[in-house]
Amino acid sequence: MKTNYDTLNVTRDDRGVVFLELARPDKRNALSAQMIAELTEFATTCPSDGSVRAIELSGQGDIFCAGGDLAWMHEQIKADRPQRMTEARKLAKMLQALNEIPSPMIGRVHGAAYGGGIGMCCVCDVVIADDQTKFGLTETKLGIIPATISPYVVARMGEGNARQVFMNARIFGADDALRLNIISRKVATQDMDHAIAQEIEPYLHTAPQAAAASKALVRSLGPRIDDDVIDATITCLADIWEGEEAVHGIGSFLNKTKPRWA
Repeated sequence: MKTNYDTLNVTRDDRGVVFLELARPDKRNALSAQMIAELTEFATTCPSDGSVRAIELSGQGDIFCAGGDLAWMHEQIKADRPQRMTEARKLAKMLQALNEIPSPMIGRVHGAAYGGGIGMCCVCDVVIADDQTKFGLTETKLGIIPATISPYVVARMGEGNARQVFMNARIFGADDALRLNIISRKVATQDMDHAIAQEIEPYLHTAPQAAAASKALVRSLGPRIDDDVIDATITCLADIWEGEEAVHGIGSFLNKTKPRWA
């Protein structure tokens, strides 16, 4: 398994536990094109032979993940529809690859998880959050939609819960994230290490291939997330990017001005 990346820190201990850390703290661990590519490579090359007993996903610095990278947004404004769809597909395939990792993945979330950061939470099997963490699906403030993350977010939250936060872009805390099923537990900062250790420990006593097969079974019985669903989300995102609201909203965000609907 590769461990040398520019935007990720990857280590593995002698128990077979892998620690996957988003490592762009100066950019609030925003999902850049390079990070998306490296996360995809990590996920697709992660051993499936049972040697990886569990994976802890975390973020370096003050927050877990701020969502999409500003440079990526700049590029999308200038891009044509085929290029936008190509870039959206890279993000969608990254999330699919992470979602389908055979090993159990435990999210360690702190500070904030916005947009794609919530998508990252929702491809984990268990998420432990610091009780001060803030969450938000903020895309509609920019005139776009949470498209590529939507299969995983709705699968985790359910339609009823998703409709409470999918459209209004509000920022909410760990209590709401727990109620909405984005996270599994919320703990005080000083209790985070113990809480993560408690989640990892049981997997060290299970048959690795049986655990992987159980995870695959659960996914097969849940909401359908296949190539057709992923293609539909990419098309939806490309459509909305071509609208006047997206041009105005993202332009306002990048220029640090209020959009007309604010």
